[in-house]
Amino acid sequence: MSPANTSCAAFQRTAAVDPTAVAVRSIGGTQELTWADYGAQVRAVAAGLCALGIGRGDTVALMMSNRVEFYPLEVGAQHTGATSFSVYNTLSAEQLHYVFANAGNRVVLCEAQFVERIRASGIAIETIVCVDRPVPGTIGVEQLMSLGRSDFDFEATWRAITPEDVVTLCYTSGTTGNPKGVEITHANLSFECHAYASVMPIEFGDRITSYLPTAHMADRVTGLYLHQYFGTQITVVPERTQLPAALADVHPTIWGGVPRVWEKLKAAVEFSVATETDPARKGALTWALEVAARKSAAQLAGVALDDTQAAEWAKADELVLSALRAKLGLDQLRWALSGAAPIPPETLGFFFGLGIPISEVWGMSELTCIASVSPPQHARLGTVGKLLPGLESMIAEDGEFLVRGPLVMRQYRHEPGKTAEALDADGWLATGDIITQDEQGYLRVVDRKKELIINADGKNMSPANIENTVKATTPLIGTLATIGDRRAYITALIVLDAESAQPYAAQHGLSDASAAALAAHPEVIADIARGVAAGNAKLSRVEQIKRFTVLPAFWEPGGDEITLTMKLRRTPIAQKYAREIEHMYTAERGAGVHEPRAEESTPVP
Repeated sequence: MSPANTSCAAFQRTAAVDPTAVAVRSIGGTQELTWADYGAQVRAVAAGLCALGIGRGDTVALMMSNRVEFYPLEVGAQHTGATSFSVYNTLSAEQLHYVFANAGNRVVLCEAQFVERIRASGIAIETIVCVDRPVPGTIGVEQLMSLGRSDFDFEATWRAITPEDVVTLCYTSGTTGNPKGVEITHANLSFECHAYASVMPIEFGDRITSYLPTAHMADRVTGLYLHQYFGTQITVVPERTQLPAALADVHPTIWGGVPRVWEKLKAAVEFSVATETDPARKGALTWALEVAARKSAAQLAGVALDDTQAAEWAKADELVLSALRAKLGLDQLRWALSGAAPIPPETLGFFFGLGIPISEVWGMSELTCIASVSPPQHARLGTVGKLLPGLESMIAEDGEFLVRGPLVMRQYRHEPGKTAEALDADGWLATGDIITQDEQGYLRVVDRKKELIINADGKNMSPANIENTVKATTPLIGTLATIGDRRAYITALIVLDAESAQPYAAQHGLSDASAAALAAHPEVIADIARGVAAGNAKLSRVEQIKRFTVLPAFWEPGGDEITLTMKLRRTPIAQKYAREIEHMYTAERGAGVHEPRAEESTPVP
C-alpha cells in the first residue's frame, strides 16, 4: 500500500484501522473519542465549514487550550482543503492583528475566553465558533455541524487536496520583529512523518500526551500529525501543571519533552528523595540514584560500565529504579525524545542512569519540525543524531548549517524578501545554526549563528553552551542570559524558576516565595553561587561566568525576555537590563552583583 501523501488521506486510512479504538481522551478518560466518532465529527465539521464558504486556499485559525474538541475541528478544517493553523493563547490583540492579517483567515475556532481579544484585534472575522459555551455573535460547534448541506460531497472535497497544498502555517517565535508565517505543505508533512517513523517506529495505539501549545510545531507534529498518519492515542493536558498526573495516568509508550520539562522531572525526582521522611526508603533511593549517577557518568564519558558496576545497576533497577520509572509514568516507553532547544548533557545522562534513554532531536519550523534524530540504542549524548533519510546537508564557510530536501518549507507567507534570504535558488535552506558533523554523520549544535559571543580578545563562544552547563547544576535557575560580547569577561542575568520557587521556599523554611524575596535572600544567592561555580568548573576559563545578578522577577513565555517557545530575546534583554549589566562590569562590585564561590570553580584548560 502506497504511503498517504496528504494528511486527510492519512486520517481516513488510520480511522479505518480500528474504529472502536479510543483516538483522543482526557486525563482519567472522563472524555473519550473513538476513531469512528472522530471520523463522523470530521465529516460534519468539514461540511459546516464548506457551508460557510471555506475551501482550498482559505485559512482557518484555532485558539484554544489542549482539549479533545480540538482534534475533529482541526482535522475537519483540513478536509475542506483549507490551511488550518493555531495561534498562541497568550497573544495580545495587537499580535493577533498581525498574524490574522498575514494568514488571511475569515474564521476562528476558539474558546469563549478569547472572543473579546479576537474581536479587539481589529481584523474582520466573519465567523467565530466557540467550543465551550455560547457567546453573543458567535456560533457553537453543534450549530457549525448543522450548517452542512445534504448534497455536500465529502469524499470529493478531501480527495481534491494535493500534496502541494499548504496544510498549516507555523508562526516563528520572533526573537526580533514580527513572526514569520512558515508555509508547510502536505508533501512536507508526509515526508516528515514517514521519515521520522522510519527511525523512531510508531504503531497504531501508541500512547502519547499533548501538552505543548497546539501552535508549537513540536506539538503539531508529535501530537497531531503523527496521530493522523499512524493512529497514536492522544491524552490532552490542558495545563502543564497537570503533566505529572497525565504521565501517571497514561504511561506513554512514546513521548517527548522540551528541555525544561525534562529538567522539571529531574528536579522532582531529586526533591522527592531529599524530602523523603522514611529512613529506609530514603536510603534505598539515595543508593539507587548514586548507582544511576555512575551509569550516567560512564555514558557521558563514552565508556562502558564494568561487570561489577553493571550488576549493581541491574540490582538497583530491580529494587528501586523500575518502581521510580513507574511512579513517573515512564516505565512503558519504547522511545523518548527532547527537542525545541538545547538540553544539558547532564540531564540526558541523569535519565539514562534511571533507565530512560532520550534521543535529542534537532529541527525548525522551516524544516517542518524534526530534521535529525537517532534511535535510543544509537543515540550519542551531546549530539542531535543524524539527518533523517532523504535530506542533504552542507556546512557553509562561516559554519552555518544548510539543509536541502523534502522537509524544506514552501516559503514565508507574503515575505518574498525574507524567503529569498533563507532559501536559495538551489533549494538550500540557511538554518541560522552553527552545527558540526562528525565522520559518522552525528550532528552537534554549537549555537545560533547570530548569537555567538565574541569577547574583547576575539574569542568566539556559545552563550547557549554556557547557559545550559550552568542551568544543569541547579533547578533554582529558570532562565540564564549570558553577557559578554566585546566585553573582557562573561557575566549573567539569572532568573529564578517560578515552579521551583514554592517547593524551595517550603524546604528551606522561607515564608515568602516571591521572586523579589528569593532574589535577595542570602541562602538563595549562596545556592546559585555554588551552582554557577559548579557550572564554571566544566567550562574553559574564558567561558566562565565571573559575576551574576539575580533579577527580582519571573520571566514569562511571550514576555519581553523570552518567546513563547522559550527562546531568549537577547537584544531586548540587553536593552531592558542595560543598567544591571553595566553594574556587573564596574571596577568595584556593587550591591546585587554576585560572584561564584571561587573555591568550587576549577578552570578547564
